[in-house]
Amino acid sequence: MDLKALIRDIPDFPKPGIIFRDITTLLRDRAGFRYTVETFESKFRDANLIPDYVIGIESRGFLFGPTLAYQFNAGFVPVRKPGKLPAAVHKIEYDLEYGTDQLEIHQDALPKDSKVVIVDDLIATGGTAKATADLLDQIGCELLGFGFVIELKGLEGRKKLPDVPMITLVEY
Repeated sequence: MDLKALIRDIPDFPKPGIIFRDITTLLRDRAGFRYTVETFESKFRDANLIPDYVIGIESRGFLFGPTLAYQFNAGFVPVRKPGKLPAAVHKIEYDLEYGTDQLEIHQDALPKDSKVVIVDDLIATGGTAKATADLLDQIGCELLGFGFVIELKGLEGRKKLPDVPMITLVEY
């Protein structure tokens, strides 16, 4: 299936010169969404990356993570922006191009030594995915791999990530 045909390009969003890759058109397509989840599952299984937990990065990682967790009979754990989780959290601060940001996860979300995969819709510069991996490393989890629907190859985000398998379905 040609997933690129189901992803809408929005020029000059969120600012001039950027082409936003909109996956809402992929999500609304029944066959495309099913294909995306089933392809993720088969690629993770083929690589023997069977997690105890699927970690979804806010917010579009929440769209694929729970469904993938269901396929693996695994748990789903969200990693969120600051102030969104109601209980005690672990947090990490990371650098952006201009400034910093933070991510949080509940302190009781994962047992130490849990086997995890991280999923999101897109990898660009890799900063958020790397910060998520670092946060999980602090907890003592075993990161099996990453899964992204889209990889923006020219931004070389892959180079920032730990040396574990990375599954992508579409490249720009």
